[in-house]
Amino acid sequence: MDWSYVQEIIPRFVQAALVTLRLSAWGVSLSLLLGLAVALVTSYRVRPFDSLARVYIELSRNTPLLIQLFFLYYGLPKIGIHWDGFTCGVIALTFLGGSYMAEALRAGLQAVPRGQVESARAIGLRRAQILRHVVLPQALAIALPALTANALFLVKETSVINAVSVAELLFVTKDIIGTDYMTNEALFMLLVSYLVLLLPLSWLAAWVEKRMRRAEYGGA
Repeated sequence: MDWSYVQEIIPRFVQAALVTLRLSAWGVSLSLLLGLAVALVTSYRVRPFDSLARVYIELSRNTPLLIQLFFLYYGLPKIGIHWDGFTCGVIALTFLGGSYMAEALRAGLQAVPRGQVESARAIGLRRAQILRHVVLPQALAIALPALTANALFLVKETSVINAVSVAELLFVTKDIIGTDYMTNEALFMLLVSYLVLLLPLSWLAAWVEKRMRRAEYGGA
């Protein structure tokens, strides 16, 4: 292992990690928004959108991210739609992640006790108020472990985006191996970079889940 070379390539991996973080932030945020919308449509059977939502979930979960990415980057230009690799990556992550977030949120929505909704109606809350103040907070708490797992999954899936020449971590690793043939050093930095990104997120997710459980059972 050439440690002097490792020090030399650290700035390249820092820049690549920032790109990965940007991809992850956009992908996770938009996936949550899309997932919430789809979960509401499927849980409350909003016609005719519930059928479209179910088709989307099946299509998204049963096609590889790489195929979705290639369709956006190489297929859409055939009909005059041109997006850069970063934009295609964000859209592909959102398309994939939205279905997983939707299923997690749908499970949370359906797990809210029916008595909670009936009690809210009894005190005169409107449907939108019940959803906002009663159902969604409980559903999010129930779905939180699955949501955090999905978020970590999407961060790791950003490595696929290197296929459309976005300079994220795996792209930089392959570039270093291909140009300087420093395989061990490049793979070591790739491992360290993902650990630096993912371990704090895992710890934060575990802390938030622990706090939510304490709040649910009346702990301090």
